[in-house]
Parts: sequence; structure tokens; C-alpha cells
Amino acid sequence: MTTRTWENLQLPTPGTFTFDVAHTRIGFVAKHMMVSKVRGHFDEFTGTVTVAENPLESSAELTIKAASINTSSPDRDGHLRSDDFLSADKFPEITFRSTSVAGHSGDEFVLVGDLTVRDVTKQVELTVEYGGAGTNPWGQELWGFSLTTEIDREAFGLTWNQALETGGVLVSKKIKIEVEGEANRA
Repeated sequence: MTTRTWENLQLPTPGTFTFDVAHTRIGFVAKHMMVSKVRGHFDEFTGTVTVAENPLESSAELTIKAASINTSSPDRDGHLRSDDFLSADKFPEITFRSTSVAGHSGDEFVLVGDLTVRDVTKQVELTVEYGGAGTNPWGQELWGFSLTTEIDREAFGLTWNQALETGGVLVSKKIKIEVEGEANRA
């Protein structure tokens, strides 16, 4: 892989990279009944990262098919696709478009951008951990990353909930987003 040293990191040389769907997981975690965590992911997505000469000027875009939500429970997945949550028929895509890299410390970067869920767009900050660069056995350049953020689902119009007799609600307002992945040079 063609890399360069930038602030003690071995980063890829500038160019466009696409998410490797076979080696990337776009997941989320929500609290259920205030006592446990439910994890899920999206099966269909595309994404690109453009690594700039100055890494702090790099950009990223991601498009997720809302109907591809998967929590390993068909009934729950159907509910999450419905108008109570993602309204996947009316709003088939969830998108993220970066607007800036707000800074970094070591191998962690803060990526700022616009997240659109349903018809609502909000600015979010993602913590991105750079995992390193390499070349796979077929000669393709790649690099790895992890990112996390937490959003308030109600800010995106996902307000359905149910009060519990014991207090609290069925589904947490806060949703943690966790992505693990690789990107290949386009």
C-alpha cells in the first residue's frame, strides 16, 4: 500500500476509498425496557471516503437502505421499518455527509456531518478511530476504521414509545451507533 507519515500515523495517500461491504458492519444499540440492550445492523449500504492531502480536509458519505434493518427478530424489524420508526417505504435511505474534520488526537478523529433519518437532518459528531492501512492478498489497498456516536432518536422524529407499568419506557431515546469497517481504494 502507498502510505505516508502524517503526525506519527501511517495514512493512505490521497484518493477515494469505498466501504468494503463484506468487511464493514453498521450497527446500533438501544436499551429495551430500561434493563437490557438490543443490537442491530443494516445489511445494505454504500459509502465513500475521500482522503485529502491534508487529512483534516478529508470527507465521507454514507447511504443506508432503511429497509435493510436487521435485529434478528422479524416482528421487531417489521415494526422498525413501519411509520412508528423509520418509515422505510416513504424514506428509503438514511444518509450521512461529512462537513468537516473537527480535529484529532493520535489515531482518533472527530468527523462532523449531516445525518438524515426520515426527512429530518441534524448535525452529528462521530468519533473515528483509524485502524491502519494495508494491502490484501489480491493487491488491493485498504484501511480500517471504527466509529461511534450517540443520537437522540426523537430528534429525528422517531418518537414512538410505550410507558412501562414499572416506570420508564420500552425503547430508549438514546441510540448508540457503532461502525467497524474497511475501505478499499476505488
